[in-house]
Amino acid sequence: MTASGTKWVYSFGGGAAEGSAELRDLLGGKGANLAEMSSLGLPVPPGFTITTEVCTHYYKQDHAYPSELEAQVVAALSDVEKTLGAKLGDPKKPLLVSVRSGARASMPGMMDTVLNLGLNDETVEGLAKISGDPRFAWDSYRRFLQMYGEVVLGLDHQHFESLIDDYKIDSGVTLDTELAAKDWQALAGEFKDIVESETGKPFPQDAKAQLWGAIGAVFGSWMNQRAATYRRLNNIPEDWGTAVSVQAMVFGNRGDDCATGVAFTRNPSTGANEFYGEFLVNAQGEDVVAGIRTPQSLTVDGKKANSSTLPAMEEVMPEVFDELLKVRDRLEDRYRDMQDIEFTVERGRLWMLQTRIGKRTAQAALKIAVSLVEEGVIDRAEAIRRIEPNSLDQLLHPMLDPAAKLNVLARGLPASPGAASGKLVFSAEEAESCASRGEAVILARVETSPEDIHGMHAARGILTARGGMTSHAAVVARGMGRPCVAGAGDLRIDYASGTMMVRNIQVRAGDLITLNGSTGEIILGEVPTIEPTLSGDFATLMGWADEVRGLKVRSNAETPTDARAARSFGAEGIGLSRTEHMFFEADRIGAIREMIMADEEHGRRAALAKLLPMQRADFVEIFKIMAGLPVTIRLLDPPLHEFLPKTEPEFAEMAKVSGKSVGEIRQRTLALHETNPMLGHRGCRLGITFPEIYEMQAVAIFEAAVAAKRDGGAAVEPEIMVPLIATRREFDILKEMVDRVGGEIMKREGVDIPYLVGTMIELPRAALLAGEIAKSAAFFSFGTNDLTQTVYGLSRDDAASFMGAYQRLGIFEQDPFVSLDTVGVGELIRIAAERGRAARPGLKLGICGEHGGDPASIRFCREVGLDYVSCSPYRVPIARLAAAQAELTRDEVATTV
Repeated sequence: MTASGTKWVYSFGGGAAEGSAELRDLLGGKGANLAEMSSLGLPVPPGFTITTEVCTHYYKQDHAYPSELEAQVVAALSDVEKTLGAKLGDPKKPLLVSVRSGARASMPGMMDTVLNLGLNDETVEGLAKISGDPRFAWDSYRRFLQMYGEVVLGLDHQHFESLIDDYKIDSGVTLDTELAAKDWQALAGEFKDIVESETGKPFPQDAKAQLWGAIGAVFGSWMNQRAATYRRLNNIPEDWGTAVSVQAMVFGNRGDDCATGVAFTRNPSTGANEFYGEFLVNAQGEDVVAGIRTPQSLTVDGKKANSSTLPAMEEVMPEVFDELLKVRDRLEDRYRDMQDIEFTVERGRLWMLQTRIGKRTAQAALKIAVSLVEEGVIDRAEAIRRIEPNSLDQLLHPMLDPAAKLNVLARGLPASPGAASGKLVFSAEEAESCASRGEAVILARVETSPEDIHGMHAARGILTARGGMTSHAAVVARGMGRPCVAGAGDLRIDYASGTMMVRNIQVRAGDLITLNGSTGEIILGEVPTIEPTLSGDFATLMGWADEVRGLKVRSNAETPTDARAARSFGAEGIGLSRTEHMFFEADRIGAIREMIMADEEHGRRAALAKLLPMQRADFVEIFKIMAGLPVTIRLLDPPLHEFLPKTEPEFAEMAKVSGKSVGEIRQRTLALHETNPMLGHRGCRLGITFPEIYEMQAVAIFEAAVAAKRDGGAAVEPEIMVPLIATRREFDILKEMVDRVGGEIMKREGVDIPYLVGTMIELPRAALLAGEIAKSAAFFSFGTNDLTQTVYGLSRDDAASFMGAYQRLGIFEQDPFVSLDTVGVGELIRIAAERGRAARPGLKLGICGEHGGDPASIRFCREVGLDYVSCSPYRVPIARLAAAQAELTRDEVATTV
């Protein structure tokens, strides 16, 4: 502690720590968990953590540190030196340290790390003498030279790798392990030459200078491109910053009684309660995660599951393995969740280097949450809170059809489950470029690195020739929900030629392939898929969520297929059926175009008469599928020109059908053109100027309701929604027409059909005048897509050209079309809800824009008292879970107050 009272550095190790897991925001996940493991008495190499507040200061003060920091670092380093009886930079008993990042949110591989720091031309000799192993010492030094050169000095990775490759060729060897101490010593000299030639300065020999260089590089990596991309994809605020942990090195590369590994306390792919992980004998940690060598399984069961011939840790280091099992139990007991742990074995002694909440697939998250409830570790509410709603998206999409014939090209490790087909690409840049054009791609790499993050996000699936189940590709793919096949050793990927060889088969960039991340299969061509089935743990947890939530969840659906999918995913009705989507079918577009081309009302009515039975049949089937659940049907909304022909063949076909000339068709199309159609002749304005359109739709709705009821189905209660209302008078005119049509049909058929007529609130004026409109409207549904457009003055279709810049500059925290702007658009929703219900108590309120499936937006909907949200069928489970979490949050706030 300094005179100013600000503590910037927290020490840990030796069975004690100044921090704890509760200080995660200050110490970052790594620092907080190192402190916690130390306090638990686990074997943790001593060290210290520089807080996230230093990172914040560093960026606010133009890369300057707090004035007290240096003294606190020196004091903490001195404690480590005293504990170990070694000193940083001492030629005889050198202390070596690692310098690692650690944000409060896990960002695996996104920021920089430096290992073996403290080595120089003198200390490497001391390390060789103390260890009795010159090869180990010089191997460690060349690793440090390379890592420091890349991370701190900014040199290209390939500079060093090329030197190693050339040296092995010249020496007639193929493996790094075949190089002796003199070889690594020679390479270390070449590495230093590269540094001096590229930077104009010799490699820094002063260990203290090395330390501050590494600390600065790690803080600097918080703003690197891959970290920024990861934060954007995972909604991690930039101002959180990262901590830096400096820790005494322990070595897994000192011989055959040394090892390094990564483990998960439960299976991160399936969630099964089984110890899962990999290790390498005589290696350092980056060798495992980088996929440079093929790792070995921790357990015999894991070895069998991967059909590996390499011995398991359980076999070659049984005593250390037993100790690791005890650590596994201690950590799960403490954190009450699956842990991702890193460890090193040095001369037969186990050291714990990290623990964190493990990333997992959605399937595994559900299994673990339900299992922990069944084991009595957590309660149901905690299980609901632990599942990230958007992660369920992994479970809600098609899987490979088991009946399909497969042309299996090769097999690798099933690193992340799911299936995907796409064009083969070999670079992250190409993956991103193709995806931006709407193309599905599979990204294939020899091994992925954090620089590939943008391409991995853009790809439908990820394939690597090297790496294991805990490699960078596997961990990131599982977190993103992308299928991944890793460590497919038969693949020979040639970036230069854009080809991939498997034995004598060549696959080129652009060829279609399919990955089955659940089995590890790499398949030629595109494979048919089937819809997923949701049961077991999913059904259990969703049942718990449904018991908790108060907000109803409906689906947007206008086809029988969508309606069935919505029901299967637990939708409690249809919140938006967009009738115009029904008109684009091939057998209907001609009739709608004929209606638009008609000069007089009788001509339009004649064309609409052709559409009536089709629209009625659609509604009958949807009503039957929904079996008495509410169905909100939006009357025609888009401008008429959207239905008109656009190509010469379509003009000719339209002329033939309508009896008009091609010139007349073009003229009509030109007459309907609008400069700004989103704000033009659309929505209720069509119903006002061409009432016969809405009249036909009302007839179809009421006749379908009668037919569905007579067919023995459950009671039908259609909710008829008038779009784009700006005034009460517009609504009253159209409601009067709907009531008249409904009354006539019910009288004619002798059947009573309960129904509601309401409106979409998608204009600011309608929100502000909601009290007046609610005197006539029985329900409001907030159309937040258009409401966001009209509040911001943004076109959703065109905003992408500058949205990224706005987010990078902090003008928008998030894309307002993805997550609801609760301050601006949300304030209008709040006003409309309050004024509407003041005029009509019990007014039904819902939301039917894309925001209806966004968890953050759903929390706001619950806060302002909406009755339901409506989203696409595949988002329904996500919305159900998010609604339950919103309810739990609301209850917690109420309890606190």
